[in-house]
Amino acid sequence: MDKLHSFAWYAARIAPKLPKKAFKPVPGRLWGGLAYLLIVIAGFLTIGLFQLHPFLYLGIAIVLGTSFAAMGFLGHEILHGTVVRKPWLRDLLGAIAFWPLSTGPKLWRKWHNLTHHVHTQHEEHDPDSWPTLERLSKTKLLRWIYRLPHGVRAFASFASLTVMFSLHSAKMFVAYIKEFKPKQKRSVWMQLILPWVFWFSLLFIMGPVKWFFAFLLPLLIANAIVMGYISTNHRLNPITEVNDPLANSLTVTVPKWVDVLHFNFSYHTEHHLFPGMSSKYYPLVKEHIKTMWPDRYHEMPIGKALVALWKTPRVYFEGNQLIDPKQGHVYATLGHGLDISNITYRKLSAKDSVVRIMKKKKVELGRVMKGDKRV
Repeated sequence: MDKLHSFAWYAARIAPKLPKKAFKPVPGRLWGGLAYLLIVIAGFLTIGLFQLHPFLYLGIAIVLGTSFAAMGFLGHEILHGTVVRKPWLRDLLGAIAFWPLSTGPKLWRKWHNLTHHVHTQHEEHDPDSWPTLERLSKTKLLRWIYRLPHGVRAFASFASLTVMFSLHSAKMFVAYIKEFKPKQKRSVWMQLILPWVFWFSLLFIMGPVKWFFAFLLPLLIANAIVMGYISTNHRLNPITEVNDPLANSLTVTVPKWVDVLHFNFSYHTEHHLFPGMSSKYYPLVKEHIKTMWPDRYHEMPIGKALVALWKTPRVYFEGNQLIDPKQGHVYATLGHGLDISNITYRKLSAKDSVVRIMKKKKVELGRVMKGDKRV
């Protein structure tokens, strides 16, 4: 990988090549959101009012789950200000879109817009980054998890995608609630509580069986779809000190009809270059990136990305590698030798044993993460 550049560096070189309309909000995206909202309401009414065969309930639950996920993708776009610009309307529409996933707009903007986008793949400041070997050494739970065989961990990791977005959202609430001013805290709390009051009220209205098909199962499906994308966004990329989207982000490819249904959520590198641009224009941004920096750009089919995630561990070693501490197997990352068609590893040498590295002082580990050969 050549010298890293900030997202602003890339954006400044691509922006003049884009039409002016690409930088304006696209309120027409709301029609898609309205369609999904009507589908959700129709699904709730059908499950709540009619006694149907469980398989029909299951089919409706799948439709509801995919709709929940798609509403979340639109909510993500809305809260970046690419659909409407007025703050009160942006937050209102974002709250409606994220209602099924029970994530409030103020928390999302703090966690995602102002922190993740600013510090993408920074080992300490990105709330969505995965642990380094140093962090692993300090966390008993992670140490216990990484004593399990890789196959068991991979299965558990993929199974957890069905709840991971909801759990991570709750974790982010705990992490950031203290950073809001007193007046803002009240609204952040309300944005957390109100969706769950609604969903548990629905439980008492529908009963547990119908509620399972109307909300709980769709929520699990939505989590799996959303996290299926999110897990591929950065987890095969290296940690970077410079927030370089071409180095630390991955665009996945899906069928065109899926992009339509999911509001082009697959274009993730493009999103990190222009988070304030409607995803409607990301295919155009992609064309320019591939023309200007074809060797730096990372993309692959989402299926291959998920297979690569299954085959590799999620602990960073020396910033640009992934390590399985139990086996001492070290894997490359994108841009540093990872070949998704032939994923291989090297065995950690005795000199670089996991135990020795985990005993390093923090400053020394910091140098390791930067690739300092003096350590």
